Amino acid sequence: MQNFPHHYHATAHDSSEGAVVLSSADFPKISTQPPVQFGGAGGEWSPEDLLMAAIADCFCLSFRAIAGASKLDWTGLVATAEGELDRVERVTKFTKVQIKASLTLPAGADEAKAQRLLEKAESSCLVTNSMNVSVSLQVEIKQS
Repeated sequence: MQNFPHHYHATAHDSSEGAVVLSSADFPKISTQPPVQFGGAGGEWSPEDLLMAAIADCFCLSFRAIAGASKLDWTGLVATAEGELDRVERVTKFTKVQIKASLTLPAGADEAKAQRLLEKAESSCLVTNSMNVSVSLQVEIKQS
């Protein structure tokens, strides 16, 4: 890992109509629109959707690193981030995020250890740690 601070860059290209196109370095471009809740047509990513995707992705990558360092064998993880957007003191913002994690372990794996590591992944996710929002974790662990 590189020393801190790390720097990340993204650019949004917009015009008076149509999609906003996001770009960064050598990554594929992403087209966005307002969500349906804000009058958008739907069918494309919105900033709100991208934020939930970033949370789910960060949770998975955090768990992967923590499980690897802790020598936990696992075979699959599905994480869903669900956010609640509300108006608080005349400011529109996310007020809650729930992460639902479904972890599959090989037969005989330590479920209590897996639970602890999932909780550690939730508390160490840099995306949610950068937000002023209440985050909860709902876990399902199964063995294959």
